[in-house]
Amino acid sequence: MEGKKKKLGLVPKLIIAIVIGILLGLYAPSFVISILITAADLFKQFLMFVIPLMVVAFVTMGIADLTQGAGKLLAFTAAVAYASTLLAGSAAYFVASNFFPTFVNQEVVSKVAAASDRAIGGYFSLTITPLLETTAAVVLAFVLGVSISTMRGKEIGDALYNVVKELSEIITKVLNRVIIPLLPLYICGTFAKMTYQGTTFAIMSVLWKVFLVVIILHMLYLLIAFTIAGTITKRNPVTMLKNQIPGYLTAIGTQSSAATIPVNIKCAQNNGVSEEIRNFVVPLCANIHMAGSMITITCCVTATLLIYGMPHGFLTLFPFICVLGIALVASPGAPGGSIFTATPFFPIVGIPAVGDIASLLQAMYIAQDSFGTACNVSGDNAISALVEAFYCKHIKKEKRD
Repeated sequence: MEGKKKKLGLVPKLIIAIVIGILLGLYAPSFVISILITAADLFKQFLMFVIPLMVVAFVTMGIADLTQGAGKLLAFTAAVAYASTLLAGSAAYFVASNFFPTFVNQEVVSKVAAASDRAIGGYFSLTITPLLETTAAVVLAFVLGVSISTMRGKEIGDALYNVVKELSEIITKVLNRVIIPLLPLYICGTFAKMTYQGTTFAIMSVLWKVFLVVIILHMLYLLIAFTIAGTITKRNPVTMLKNQIPGYLTAIGTQSSAATIPVNIKCAQNNGVSEEIRNFVVPLCANIHMAGSMITITCCVTATLLIYGMPHGFLTLFPFICVLGIALVASPGAPGGSIFTATPFFPIVGIPAVGDIASLLQAMYIAQDSFGTACNVSGDNAISALVEAFYCKHIKKEKRD
């Protein structure tokens, strides 16, 4: 019996799609580019239809599960996770807004702005009207999530919770079977169009520098997080970081916080976190703590705003960071799940939720998704140490008294 063939991962597929798109944009006749753009536009319309459903399903489910019965410990863990995500995003913005302009120069902005001089489109388009506007989907998700979490088991049964759970499973299936597999085609069409218009190489000259800054920020975040955790718990931060290496590498390989949970629990054990705390915090934070993803998204969004000459002040980005810190709760456990959850909120910073800019952002993020996930799960164990310190000082002491 022959062994199973190893499947090509999403990141290699996207890299291949980008290369093919660039080659087609350089050498293919315009009608081939138009065919690709037509296919990409059809995919874009389907994505626009699915996004509000994704918001309702995942955000509702995340909030409903988040607030189920763990009292002070849950509240403290959620507060630390949200604060960590918020601070990570804000710090990433200040670094990006001050450092990125050194290589996103006027020449890059001018080349991108001049792309409209060689416009090209598809042969036809099909409009698929979403069932909900994105804003309405967000409000509905919050109303349903909070209501289910506070009323379930008291004023209502499990029926609505189960409906939302099954909707979440359906959307996850659509994501894994349709959106993720067709994403390389979408990216290929986008890069073919940008190359034909003459903007690809100007943008690519920026992307590798953004990627390098993101990785450095991830490392700095983990160094600070474990230094704080080690100081409070009186443990050696360097030893804690060394113990986290297996979890970090596993997350890079799997691109999934959920798949890394067993290894991450073992890392927490090696750091001296008690069984009851690590078994509670690590799985919870795998769904609610997205500091690494927030750093990556914030940097990619800031770079994109600079490239396209759009406003990028802190007051523009901060509301986006605040909303995203909540919306990323229980974002789907597939590669690129965080960026698809973030996509409906792009209009907060002036970026359309669909189109060339959005697809560029998605490609930028997914290329770095492994490292963002690794930063997320590693930060989870810094939080687990803090939660244990809180537990021992407040909750465990109350139980003894």
